[in-house]
Amino acid sequence: MSPGVSIQTFSFDESNNYLRLESTISELNLYDFQIESLCLSREVAREFEENPLLPGVILTEDGQLIGMISRRRFLERMSRPYGLELFLKRTLKSLYNFIKTDILIFSGDTLIVEAAQQALQRSPVLLYEPVIVEIAPQNYHLLDVHQLLIAQSKIHELASKLLTKLYQELEAANSELQRLATLDGLTEVSNRRRFDEYLTQQWQTLAREQKPLSLILCDVDCFKKFNDTYGHQAGDDCLKKVAATIAATVNQIIPGDLSLVARYGGEEFSVVLPTIDRECVVKIAENICSQVKQLKIPHRDSCCDPYVTLSIGVATLTPSREESPQTIIKVADLALYQAKETGRDRAIAYSPSLKINN
Repeated sequence: MSPGVSIQTFSFDESNNYLRLESTISELNLYDFQIESLCLSREVAREFEENPLLPGVILTEDGQLIGMISRRRFLERMSRPYGLELFLKRTLKSLYNFIKTDILIFSGDTLIVEAAQQALQRSPVLLYEPVIVEIAPQNYHLLDVHQLLIAQSKIHELASKLLTKLYQELEAANSELQRLATLDGLTEVSNRRRFDEYLTQQWQTLAREQKPLSLILCDVDCFKKFNDTYGHQAGDDCLKKVAATIAATVNQIIPGDLSLVARYGGEEFSVVLPTIDRECVVKIAENICSQVKQLKIPHRDSCCDPYVTLSIGVATLTPSREESPQTIIKVADLALYQAKETGRDRAIAYSPSLKINN
């Protein structure tokens, strides 16, 4: 290498797997090729031949930047008639006077995306001219625009993936928030708000389709005495176990997306069962009664059994547009009242012989 020439080449990492959204051009593959303007053009011709990826050369004069000659412009000038004879043995400064163009200089901390945008805003004839990167004061490197655009496309791809991931995470978070907003904080079954929404939706849908809608109302027997005897913490634990048992019993027979188990209020729970026939609903209610009793949660001051039990009312109606969902609630509540009046620890289904008190 002749005096006045400083060159350092780097191998290319085509994968660009190290890139981030905030990556700067100093992280890309840069060429450090500086040559004094008084050197002969043949020195550059030899370097271009030995380094086929070298995008250009940086011209200096007494160590100061004066410009840049790209490989494309250099070879295009040399390929013209008499180009070799005219310039190969002359200084680079004389050649530069003929092919001088505007140059684009970035600081090393310029974002890749920003540099690519500015590079693409140049005139078409300068579009693929290398850009100069000032790594430090008076320390210049060359960046191939092709590599810059590849890096930009990788960052764009990365940004798209991150946005997709963030959107999916946001959707999941929103879904979880919606789910939590419809759950009872203690028992983790649906809350009263969700019960009201679901019952209304099913009532309207089945009124159009003229299909049956069933409602099971469950009440923990003598629960006030349970709280008085064992304390509110034990009462909460009892409600959690009862709710989980009701949900598990229903889900064994009816898939969760075809039914709804909710805390109706206090020690009361409800089960909404669309399109299920009356006989099946009664069996589910009786099974709930049995399963809760089998928990054998002690209740020494119960008015009906030494263990926690349920009184259950069952109603099955075909909704109509002339009536509201309150109709089926009143019917189920009447059946629940009858279960309590006839000894508790049982499930009673509504029949027309039971009078609804408005």
